[in-house]
Amino acid sequence: MSIVVTAATGALGRLVVDELLDRVPADRLAVVVRDKDKAADLAERGVEVRVADYGDPAALAAAFRAGDRVLLISGNEIGRRVAQHTAVLEAAQAAGVAQLAYTGILGGPEADFDLAAEHTATEQAVLDSGIPYTFLRNGWYHENYTRDLATHLEHGAIVASSGEGRVASAARADYAAAAAVVLTGEGHLNRVYELSGDTAWSLKEYAAELSAQSGKEIAHAEVPADEHRAILTGAGVPEGFAAILVDVDAAIARGRLAGTSGDLARLIGRPTTPVSEAITAALA
Repeated sequence: MSIVVTAATGALGRLVVDELLDRVPADRLAVVVRDKDKAADLAERGVEVRVADYGDPAALAAAFRAGDRVLLISGNEIGRRVAQHTAVLEAAQAAGVAQLAYTGILGGPEADFDLAAEHTATEQAVLDSGIPYTFLRNGWYHENYTRDLATHLEHGAIVASSGEGRVASAARADYAAAAAVVLTGEGHLNRVYELSGDTAWSLKEYAAELSAQSGKEIAHAEVPADEHRAILTGAGVPEGFAAILVDVDAAIARGRLAGTSGDLARLIGRPTTPVSEAITAALA
């Protein structure tokens, strides 16, 4: 039996593997990756590397073993994820894995925005499969905002269409730690965790914090949805993805990413990382 992390060379996957290596011997870990070379450093640390792609059912058939505990990190190809995730589920079911943890989205079926639809469909497919599951419904990452910090500083503004909505984000590393906990501990089978930061904040507050830390005045520029989408596409964001981002902002305005259940802090045994710390790290 191994603990298996899919998409292990991605931003979240690498953090999960690092967390797991702090908890269990490397020979208990396996990773499923598309590019073996990108996982060479993990192989050097003693982690088993299994090569497979979410879009290649034949390769996936050899990716899992009976008794494995598997973390299915959701794919990033929007519009193709249900088929890809289903292929992983079918391979895991055929292998007889003991647990499948899935990184969904905060709110589950209550998340009524476009980006959430494939997560909801995947959760239902997991339930239909009969595989013992753990749903890790991840909220927003601090990094969803701090990755654009250079742009915010350049233009002196954060443009959004989320109104006064609040976001209970947490650091990607916090979510990785939670995944490691449920993969190595007991009592997590057939459980659902609504994972989010301890404190929800508004973009006005975020802009004020960024202003204070950077020494540059950063405004929160609230615009109508149509104008927001035009700004995004004008900056080179593909039309389809721009529409998704604007739809997410509408969901934020409705409070869909503001939930603070406390599940994340309880799982990792500490407070979640404040967004102010993420800003500090991004400015460093």
